[in-house]
Amino acid sequence: MTDQQTTISLPVLGEVSRRTAMKGAGATLGAAAFVAAIAPLRHLGESLTADEFMQRHYKELSAEDKRAVLARLEAETASEYGAEVRIGDLRPIPGTKFVYAINLSVCNGNGACVEACHRENNHDRATNQSYIRVLEMPKGTMDMEQGNTTYQHPVPADDRFYMPVQCQQCDEPPCVDVCPVEATWKEDDGIVVVDYNWCIGCRYCEAACPYHARRFNWKAPEVPAAEINPDQGYLSNRIRPQGVVEKCHYCLHRTRAGRLPACLEACPTGARVFGNILDPDSDIRWILEHKRVYVLKEDLGTKPSFFYFFDQ
Repeated sequence: MTDQQTTISLPVLGEVSRRTAMKGAGATLGAAAFVAAIAPLRHLGESLTADEFMQRHYKELSAEDKRAVLARLEAETASEYGAEVRIGDLRPIPGTKFVYAINLSVCNGNGACVEACHRENNHDRATNQSYIRVLEMPKGTMDMEQGNTTYQHPVPADDRFYMPVQCQQCDEPPCVDVCPVEATWKEDDGIVVVDYNWCIGCRYCEAACPYHARRFNWKAPEVPAAEINPDQGYLSNRIRPQGVVEKCHYCLHRTRAGRLPACLEACPTGARVFGNILDPDSDIRWILEHKRVYVLKEDLGTKPSFFYFFDQ
Protein backbone atom coordinates (compact mmCIF):
# COMPACT_ATOMS: atom_id res chain seq x y z
CA MET A 1 0.00 0.00 0.00
CA THR A 2 1.39 3.42 -0.94
CA ASP A 3 1.51 6.46 1.32
CA GLN A 4 -1.20 8.08 -0.80
CA GLN A 5 -3.55 5.23 0.13
CA THR A 6 -2.69 5.03 3.80
CA THR A 7 -5.33 6.50 6.09
CA ILE A 8 -5.07 7.72 9.66
CA SER A 9 -7.81 7.12 12.24
CA LEU A 10 -9.29 10.06 14.12
CA PRO A 11 -7.66 9.37 17.54
CA VAL A 12 -4.29 10.38 16.07
CA LEU A 13 -5.59 13.22 13.87
CA GLY A 14 -3.00 15.91 13.27
CA GLU A 15 0.38 16.83 14.66
CA VAL A 16 1.28 16.67 18.35
CA SER A 17 0.84 20.44 18.77
CA ARG A 18 -2.67 20.26 17.39
CA ARG A 19 -3.55 17.24 19.52
CA THR A 20 -2.31 19.05 22.61
CA ALA A 21 -4.31 22.14 21.68
CA MET A 22 -7.48 20.09 21.31
CA LYS A 23 -6.98 18.55 24.74
CA GLY A 24 -6.57 22.00 26.19
CA ALA A 25 -9.69 23.18 24.42
CA GLY A 26 -11.62 20.27 25.88
CA ALA A 27 -10.55 21.18 29.37
CA THR A 28 -11.55 24.80 28.82
CA LEU A 29 -14.90 24.13 27.19
CA GLY A 30 -16.02 21.21 29.29
CA ALA A 31 -16.63 17.74 27.92
CA ALA A 32 -20.15 18.23 26.53
CA ALA A 33 -19.39 21.54 24.82
CA PHE A 34 -16.15 20.25 23.33
CA VAL A 35 -17.78 17.11 21.93
CA ALA A 36 -20.41 19.29 20.28
CA ALA A 37 -17.77 21.63 18.90
CA ILE A 38 -15.79 18.88 17.15
CA ALA A 39 -18.76 16.70 16.15
CA PRO A 40 -18.27 17.40 12.41
CA LEU A 41 -14.71 16.06 12.66
CA ARG A 42 -15.60 12.57 13.85
CA HIS A 43 -15.36 10.93 10.45
CA LEU A 44 -12.62 13.03 8.87
CA GLY A 45 -9.85 10.67 9.95
CA GLU A 46 -11.21 8.01 7.63
CA SER A 47 -10.05 9.98 4.59
CA LEU A 48 -6.91 11.65 5.98
CA THR A 49 -3.90 10.53 3.97
CA ALA A 50 -0.40 10.08 5.36
CA ASP A 51 0.80 13.09 3.35
CA GLU A 52 -1.88 15.27 4.91
CA PHE A 53 -1.07 13.95 8.36
CA MET A 54 2.64 14.70 7.96
CA GLN A 55 2.26 18.15 6.40
CA ARG A 56 3.84 20.83 8.54
CA HIS A 57 2.44 24.27 9.24
CA TYR A 58 2.23 26.43 6.11
CA LYS A 59 4.79 28.89 7.46
CA GLU A 60 7.30 26.06 7.91
CA LEU A 61 7.03 24.70 4.37
CA SER A 62 9.94 25.22 1.99
CA ALA A 63 9.33 26.19 -1.64
CA GLU A 64 9.80 22.54 -2.63
CA ASP A 65 7.40 21.40 0.10
CA LYS A 66 4.77 23.85 -1.15
CA ARG A 67 5.09 22.65 -4.73
CA ALA A 68 4.49 19.10 -3.56
CA VAL A 69 1.47 20.14 -1.49
CA LEU A 70 -0.05 22.10 -4.37
CA ALA A 71 0.46 19.21 -6.77
CA ARG A 72 -1.21 16.85 -4.30
CA LEU A 73 -4.20 19.15 -3.85
CA GLU A 74 -4.61 19.60 -7.60
CA ALA A 75 -4.58 15.82 -8.05
CA GLU A 76 -7.12 15.38 -5.26
CA THR A 77 -9.44 17.92 -6.86
CA ALA A 78 -9.20 16.14 -10.20
CA SER A 79 -9.96 12.82 -8.53
CA GLU A 80 -12.78 13.97 -6.26
CA TYR A 81 -14.46 16.59 -8.44
CA GLY A 82 -13.43 15.68 -11.98
CA ALA A 83 -11.97 19.14 -12.64
CA GLU A 84 -8.48 20.21 -13.64
CA VAL A 85 -7.44 23.18 -11.49
CA ARG A 86 -4.36 25.33 -10.91
CA ILE A 87 -3.64 26.07 -7.26
CA GLY A 88 -1.14 28.88 -6.80
CA ASP A 89 0.58 30.39 -3.81
CA LEU A 90 0.87 34.09 -4.60
CA ARG A 91 2.65 35.99 -1.86
CA PRO A 92 1.94 39.55 -0.64
CA ILE A 93 3.19 42.36 -2.88
CA PRO A 94 5.85 44.47 -1.10
CA GLY A 95 4.67 47.96 -0.21
CA THR A 96 1.02 46.99 -0.39
CA LYS A 97 -1.79 47.04 2.14
CA PHE A 98 -5.15 46.20 0.63
CA VAL A 99 -8.28 47.95 1.91
CA TYR A 100 -11.88 48.02 0.75
CA ALA A 101 -14.57 50.69 0.81
CA ILE A 102 -18.25 50.64 -0.08
CA ASN A 103 -20.35 53.63 -1.10
CA LEU A 104 -23.58 53.12 0.82
CA SER A 105 -25.21 55.93 -1.17
CA VAL A 106 -25.26 53.82 -4.33
CA CYS A 107 -25.42 50.20 -3.08
CA ASN A 108 -28.99 49.13 -3.80
CA GLY A 109 -29.02 45.64 -2.31
CA ASN A 110 -29.13 43.77 -5.62
CA GLY A 111 -26.88 40.96 -4.31
CA ALA A 112 -24.68 40.60 -7.39
CA CYS A 113 -21.61 40.68 -5.13
CA VAL A 114 -22.96 37.76 -3.08
CA GLU A 115 -23.46 35.63 -6.19
CA ALA A 116 -20.04 36.55 -7.59
CA CYS A 117 -18.36 35.54 -4.33
CA HIS A 118 -20.30 32.27 -4.32
CA ARG A 119 -19.05 31.30 -7.77
CA GLU A 120 -15.52 32.72 -7.60
CA ASN A 121 -14.72 30.94 -4.36
CA ASN A 122 -16.10 27.48 -5.17
CA HIS A 123 -18.71 27.47 -2.44
CA ASP A 124 -21.08 24.58 -1.86
CA ARG A 125 -23.93 24.95 -4.31
CA ALA A 126 -26.65 23.33 -2.21
CA THR A 127 -26.27 25.78 0.70
CA ASN A 128 -25.69 28.78 -1.60
CA GLN A 129 -22.85 29.89 0.69
CA SER A 130 -21.01 33.20 0.27
CA TYR A 131 -18.55 35.28 2.28
CA ILE A 132 -20.75 38.36 1.78
CA ARG A 133 -24.06 39.22 3.42
CA VAL A 134 -26.02 42.28 2.31
CA LEU A 135 -27.91 43.80 5.21
CA GLU A 136 -31.05 45.82 4.56
CA MET A 137 -30.74 48.57 7.15
CA PRO A 138 -33.19 51.11 8.57
CA LYS A 139 -31.97 54.62 7.84
CA GLY A 140 -30.35 56.39 10.76
CA THR A 141 -28.18 53.60 12.16
CA MET A 142 -25.00 51.67 11.37
CA ASP A 143 -25.81 48.97 13.93
CA MET A 144 -25.52 45.82 11.84
CA GLU A 145 -27.58 43.87 14.39
CA GLN A 146 -30.61 45.80 13.13
CA GLY A 147 -30.05 44.61 9.58
CA ASN A 148 -32.05 42.01 7.67
CA THR A 149 -30.46 39.61 5.17
CA THR A 150 -33.61 37.74 4.11
CA TYR A 151 -35.53 40.47 2.29
CA GLN A 152 -37.39 39.22 -0.80
CA HIS A 153 -39.04 42.40 -2.09
CA PRO A 154 -37.83 44.61 -4.96
CA VAL A 155 -34.88 46.83 -4.08
CA PRO A 156 -34.14 49.49 -3.09
CA ALA A 157 -36.96 49.85 -0.57
CA ASP A 158 -38.09 53.18 0.85
CA ASP A 159 -36.46 54.30 4.10
CA ARG A 160 -33.81 51.60 3.83
CA PHE A 161 -30.15 51.45 2.81
CA TYR A 162 -28.01 48.43 2.02
CA MET A 163 -24.76 47.47 3.73
CA PRO A 164 -22.68 44.53 2.48
CA VAL A 165 -20.68 42.90 5.27
CA GLN A 166 -17.76 40.49 4.90
CA CYS A 167 -14.44 39.94 6.64
CA GLN A 168 -13.14 43.32 7.76
CA GLN A 169 -9.47 42.19 7.59
CA CYS A 170 -8.86 43.75 11.00
CA ASP A 171 -5.45 45.04 12.07
CA GLU A 172 -6.25 43.67 15.54
CA PRO A 173 -8.16 40.52 14.57
CA PRO A 174 -9.76 38.72 17.54
CA CYS A 175 -10.22 35.62 15.37
CA VAL A 176 -6.44 35.25 15.08
CA ASP A 177 -5.88 35.73 18.80
CA VAL A 178 -8.15 32.84 19.81
CA CYS A 179 -6.96 30.19 17.34
CA PRO A 180 -5.30 27.46 19.45
CA VAL A 181 -3.19 26.08 16.56
CA GLU A 182 -2.26 29.25 14.63
CA ALA A 183 -4.24 28.14 11.59
CA THR A 184 -5.19 31.75 10.85
CA TRP A 185 -2.98 34.84 10.72
CA LYS A 186 -2.62 38.29 9.15
CA GLU A 187 -0.31 38.63 6.16
CA ASP A 188 1.91 41.59 5.26
CA ASP A 189 -0.62 43.02 2.78
CA GLY A 190 -3.31 43.15 5.45
CA ILE A 191 -5.24 40.01 4.48
CA VAL A 192 -6.23 37.62 7.26
CA VAL A 193 -5.88 34.08 5.89
CA VAL A 194 -6.73 30.52 6.94
CA ASP A 195 -4.73 27.36 6.28
CA TYR A 196 -7.51 24.84 5.73
CA ASN A 197 -5.06 21.94 6.14
CA TRP A 198 -4.13 23.13 9.62
CA CYS A 199 -7.54 24.21 10.93
CA ILE A 200 -8.97 21.78 13.51
CA GLY A 201 -12.53 23.10 13.24
CA CYS A 202 -12.89 24.23 16.85
CA ARG A 203 -14.75 27.37 15.66
CA TYR A 204 -13.20 29.62 18.30
CA CYS A 205 -12.47 32.16 15.54
CA GLU A 206 -16.07 32.05 14.34
CA ALA A 207 -17.29 32.86 17.84
CA ALA A 208 -14.70 35.63 18.29
CA CYS A 209 -15.53 37.52 15.08
CA PRO A 210 -17.86 40.43 15.92
CA TYR A 211 -18.85 40.77 12.24
CA HIS A 212 -20.15 37.19 11.80
CA ALA A 213 -17.77 36.91 8.86
CA ARG A 214 -16.49 33.35 9.26
CA ARG A 215 -18.20 30.23 7.92
CA PHE A 216 -17.92 26.62 9.05
CA ASN A 217 -17.98 23.80 6.51
CA TRP A 218 -20.46 21.33 7.99
CA LYS A 219 -20.13 19.05 4.97
CA ALA A 220 -17.87 18.53 1.99
CA PRO A 221 -18.70 21.15 -0.66
CA GLU A 222 -20.68 19.95 -3.67
CA VAL A 223 -19.74 21.81 -6.85
CA PRO A 224 -20.35 20.43 -10.36
CA ALA A 225 -17.11 20.03 -12.29
CA ALA A 226 -18.29 22.44 -15.00
CA GLU A 227 -18.87 25.16 -12.38
CA ILE A 228 -15.56 24.90 -10.52
CA ASN A 229 -13.38 27.97 -10.84
CA PRO A 230 -9.99 26.47 -11.85
CA ASP A 231 -7.99 29.59 -10.90
CA GLN A 232 -7.34 28.86 -7.24
CA GLY A 233 -5.05 29.80 -4.36
CA TYR A 234 -3.81 27.71 -1.45
CA LEU A 235 -4.90 30.36 1.06
CA SER A 236 -8.00 31.48 -0.83
CA ASN A 237 -10.55 29.73 -3.03
CA ARG A 238 -9.38 26.15 -3.38
CA ILE A 239 -12.17 23.74 -2.46
CA ARG A 240 -12.21 23.50 1.31
CA PRO A 241 -12.62 20.20 3.18
CA GLN A 242 -15.38 19.40 5.60
CA GLY A 243 -14.87 20.53 9.17
CA VAL A 244 -12.88 23.74 8.68
CA VAL A 245 -13.60 27.44 9.02
CA GLU A 246 -13.28 29.77 6.04
CA LYS A 247 -13.66 33.47 5.29
CA CYS A 248 -13.22 36.28 2.76
CA HIS A 249 -9.61 36.72 1.67
CA TYR A 250 -10.01 39.71 -0.67
CA CYS A 251 -9.74 37.24 -3.59
CA LEU A 252 -5.98 37.15 -3.01
CA HIS A 253 -5.52 34.76 -5.94
CA ARG A 254 -6.74 37.68 -8.07
CA THR A 255 -5.64 40.80 -6.19
CA ARG A 256 -2.04 39.68 -5.67
CA ALA A 257 -1.90 39.16 -9.44
CA GLY A 258 -3.01 42.74 -10.14
CA ARG A 259 -6.71 42.02 -10.65
CA LEU A 260 -9.76 43.21 -8.73
CA PRO A 261 -11.95 41.17 -6.36
CA ALA A 262 -14.76 39.28 -8.07
CA CYS A 263 -17.41 41.03 -5.97
CA LEU A 264 -16.19 44.43 -7.15
CA GLU A 265 -16.23 43.45 -10.81
CA ALA A 266 -19.78 42.14 -10.43
CA CYS A 267 -21.21 45.25 -8.72
CA PRO A 268 -23.56 46.97 -11.23
CA THR A 269 -23.74 50.27 -9.32
CA GLY A 270 -20.02 50.98 -8.80
CA ALA A 271 -20.44 50.95 -5.03
CA ARG A 272 -17.21 49.06 -4.35
CA VAL A 273 -13.69 50.50 -4.27
CA PHE A 274 -10.58 48.45 -3.61
CA GLY A 275 -6.89 49.22 -3.60
CA ASN A 276 -3.57 49.81 -1.91
CA ILE A 277 -3.85 52.36 0.89
CA LEU A 278 -0.07 52.89 0.75
CA ASP A 279 -0.36 54.24 -2.81
CA PRO A 280 -1.04 58.00 -2.50
CA ASP A 281 -2.48 58.09 -6.02
CA SER A 282 -4.96 55.25 -5.54
CA ASP A 283 -8.74 55.72 -5.63
CA ILE A 284 -9.08 54.12 -2.22
CA ARG A 285 -6.63 56.58 -0.68
CA TRP A 286 -8.55 59.54 -2.17
CA ILE A 287 -11.83 58.24 -0.73
CA LEU A 288 -10.41 57.77 2.74
CA GLU A 289 -8.98 61.29 2.67
CA HIS A 290 -12.03 63.09 1.23
CA LYS A 291 -15.17 61.23 2.26
CA ARG A 292 -17.03 60.73 5.52
CA VAL A 293 -15.78 57.25 6.33
CA TYR A 294 -17.18 54.79 8.88
CA VAL A 295 -16.10 51.42 10.25
CA LEU A 296 -18.33 48.85 11.93
CA LYS A 297 -18.16 48.44 15.69
CA GLU A 298 -15.32 50.93 16.05
CA ASP A 299 -15.60 50.75 19.83
CA LEU A 300 -14.24 47.18 19.83
CA GLY A 301 -10.78 48.31 18.72
CA THR A 302 -10.42 45.72 15.94
CA LYS A 303 -9.18 48.39 13.48
CA PRO A 304 -10.92 47.14 10.32
CA SER A 305 -9.42 47.53 6.86
CA PHE A 306 -12.94 47.72 5.46
CA PHE A 307 -14.68 51.09 5.24
CA TYR A 308 -18.10 52.54 4.46
CA PHE A 309 -18.90 56.00 3.15
CA PHE A 310 -21.74 58.17 1.84
CA ASP A 311 -21.68 60.69 -1.00
CA GLN A 312 -23.28 63.37 1.17
